[in-house]
Amino acid sequence: MEIKIKTTNIEITEYLKKLVNNKAKKIDKLLSDYSGLILEVELDKTTKHHQKGDIFRAEMQVQVPKGKLLRSVSKKENFRSSLSEAEKDLIIQIKKYKDKNSLELRRKL
Repeated sequence: MEIKIKTTNIEITEYLKKLVNNKAKKIDKLLSDYSGLILEVELDKTTKHHQKGDIFRAEMQVQVPKGKLLRSVSKKENFRSSLSEAEKDLIIQIKKYKDKNSLELRRKL
């Protein structure tokens, strides 16, 4: 699985790359049946409209076969928690997608 990282209003560091790669490994294991997938991760620091502190946004999306786009967005006080929440939500979506597809395959047989 290829990983594309995009950042807005922040500088990407080795720590952030490592954090994203660790999260991507879990997603890659779930999607190991499919080849040529691209996981897009966008990290953003939004501060203009918040009165107290920085808010960090993490967005993860992957396009799976049959043209379906699985996407997850999370906003939290730090990158680690926003990235973790986005990852958990995306994993839930992937499991539902895989369950639905396996059910369709069983029906065809």
